Amino acid sequence: MYTYPVTLKTLGNGDVMASFPDVPEAVTYGENEAFALEWAQDALHVALAGYMDDHRDIPPASTPAPGQPTVGPSPLTRIKLAIYQAMRDQGISQLRLAGLLHRDARQVRRILDLDHQSTLNQLVDAAAVLGFRLDVALCKADADDVLPAVPATGLGTAAPARQC
Repeated sequence: MYTYPVTLKTLGNGDVMASFPDVPEAVTYGENEAFALEWAQDALHVALAGYMDDHRDIPPASTPAPGQPTVGPSPLTRIKLAIYQAMRDQGISQLRLAGLLHRDARQVRRILDLDHQSTLNQLVDAAAVLGFRLDVALCKADADDVLPAVPATGLGTAAPARQC
């Protein structure tokens, strides 16, 4: 979910532009394909946060063409996007979700803030009151996946996402 096909285009100066047909606001550049794909995750994150700020639906991801690269946001961001979209689909406001969770409205704003490190328990609770359960899968990385280095804290940024 929320793994989007990326279109790569080499420009006249040798730079590579990465864009998303499903999220036209997400465009970035890199000096080669690897850097363009690396920056694409950030561009996608910013664009999807903009959809939320503008109170718009999160666009569904289309099926990539064979061999077309895909990029998705971090797992935490994916959960937040799914909660946001479930709220929109059900017509539930942030204030109403706060009431359902018996929490302060500020806590709900943080749950929906893509840059806030919400706890898994908060996200599980929000999903539950919306009628969903959170499911997690550990997927085997493909040989061509570029996996991030994990810093000493044990936390890293997500690699371009693939379906299991």
